[in-house]
Amino acid sequence: MRDHTSLRAWQEAHAVSVGVIRLVRSSWKPCAGALFNQLQRASLSVQLNIAEGYTFGNSPTFTRHLGIAYGSAVETGELLRLALECETIPANTGAKLLKQNGEAERILLGMLKRRRSLAGRDTQSRL
Repeated sequence: MRDHTSLRAWQEAHAVSVGVIRLVRSSWKPCAGALFNQLQRASLSVQLNIAEGYTFGNSPTFTRHLGIAYGSAVETGELLRLALECETIPANTGAKLLKQNGEAERILLGMLKRRRSLAGRDTQSRL
């Protein structure tokens, strides 16, 4: 039986969430506590909004959750870039997570465009 874990967007987001948790465990510093806390929340939000939205099936609510997940993925990327720029996280780990997160963003944006396009066609056909 297919569930939300079969979605490639969820798989990428899950990998980023696990990577962020491991990163925080090994790299946490008091001076960057707020950054690490927000990074954890943002990365979890991507994965969890995909999962929650999936439960609504092919509906506008699923599309809304994908939009929230996409926004959280963009936020995750910004936080990773900031942490790299401030040398708060190891460059190789940060770059790997940033690449994975970028893939999740790309997939989510594609899903959103497709769903919004289909929703627009449905609206046009009802007119």
